[in-house]
Order: sequence, then C-alpha cells, then structure tokens
Amino acid sequence: MTPLRAVRGLFGPRRGRHTLPVERFAALRLPVGDDGVVAGGDADGQPVVLGLFGPAALDVVLVGGVWTAQVLALRAVGAGARVAVETARPQAWAALARSVGGDPSPMTVYGVGRVAPQGASVSAPVLVVRDCGVRPPRGRPAAGPWQSVLTLLPFPGPAAPRLVERAGLVGVQRVAPDEAAVLGRALRLPDGTARALPRLGDDMVLWCAPGHHALVAVRPTDIETGLLGEPRRLD
Repeated sequence: MTPLRAVRGLFGPRRGRHTLPVERFAALRLPVGDDGVVAGGDADGQPVVLGLFGPAALDVVLVGGVWTAQVLALRAVGAGARVAVETARPQAWAALARSVGGDPSPMTVYGVGRVAPQGASVSAPVLVVRDCGVRPPRGRPAAGPWQSVLTLLPFPGPAAPRLVERAGLVGVQRVAPDEAAVLGRALRLPDGTARALPRLGDDMVLWCAPGHHALVAVRPTDIETGLLGEPRRLD
C-alpha cells in the first residue's frame, strides 16, 4: 500500500485486506478517520490525513517547532488517542496537558527516560511525543502495535540521519539551506523541493513517506490558536 493516498492522505503501516459478502453491505458502517490525524490541507484545500495508528509499529520524525508538535498532539487526542510526552522542557507542555482535561487526562507529561508503559491497544491507541532536543537519548519508548512514536528535532543535528532513515513518516519545516541539502539527500527529494525548504512559512510542513511527499499547511483552528498562539517555527 502506497504511503500517499490518492485522496491526499499519508498512511502509516501496511494493513491486511478484508472481505465482506455482498449481502452484508447494507449493514456495514465504516468509521471515518478513526486511525488518522488531520495534518492540515494541501495546495488545493484538500485535507491531508496522517495514518498514525495501526497494528504495525510506526516511527515519525518531525524536524520543526514545538508548536506544530503540539497541534498534532491535540489532534491525536481529538481522534481518540492518548498522548504521552517525554520532554526535557516540561514547562512547554504542562499547560497544554492541563487544558486537555479529562479524568484521567488523555495527555501526560514525563521527564526524559521516565515514560511509563502505555498499554496501547486497538481501542486505546497512543502517540508518544519525544521532545528531547537535537540529541534524543537512545533509551527510548518503542513504537509498537497501536503506539506510534513522534520524535521532534528542532533542527537536523547529528542524530537526524539515523532517525530519518528508520522513520516511516518524516515532517520537515523551514530549515537552513545547508540543512535542506542534507535532508533532501536523506529523503531523496527532488532538487526543487529541497531548495524550497528554507522558504517555508511558519505553518507549513513537508510530510514525506518513502517515494512520496506532500506540502501541507497546518491551518490551526480557533481553539488551537487560543491554546497555542499563532503558528511559529522557532520556540
């Protein structure tokens, strides 16, 4: 299954096929977007959905700002997932976790290396966000069935090539020209696409899966802007 859907959605792991007898179609009810998180919209205004949750492990890397990672975390909660944040700057996440509410809260903040087992399942998917700086420690929460791990890198430092090569999904925000060249080679981007990375707006993300990429405008809602402020690349 291609990671980039014809309807402009980026898939995560591969899923098996299922069949249904024709006589049962009348009783069929399909949830829409139950395993996806809306990343934003493309140039034509169509929504781009990230398939973050599934039975196979998915590692995601975002080279960008905490604002974008927090928008994705909020949208994952809105899609019915729990979010565990491993961070070296808990003050940047604590207020957001409190604003989400709930008992227990669907968003929990942990120190580096202190993420508890999350017990992810098909009915309770989990997104682990690792906001541990440009050199995230190797002792890390692992992606697994129904638990995806998103590693936030403020810029592509020494660990970036290893993390990008292992990731099934990579998001890139505005980077410096030399960093764009490095990421362009690692992601096998067309030259023109790589050269455009230093000119991206604060709300733009280039999402890449093997052999596919899509430029996405995050387009925050009024609620997201009220909680997080206006889009920003730097923190």
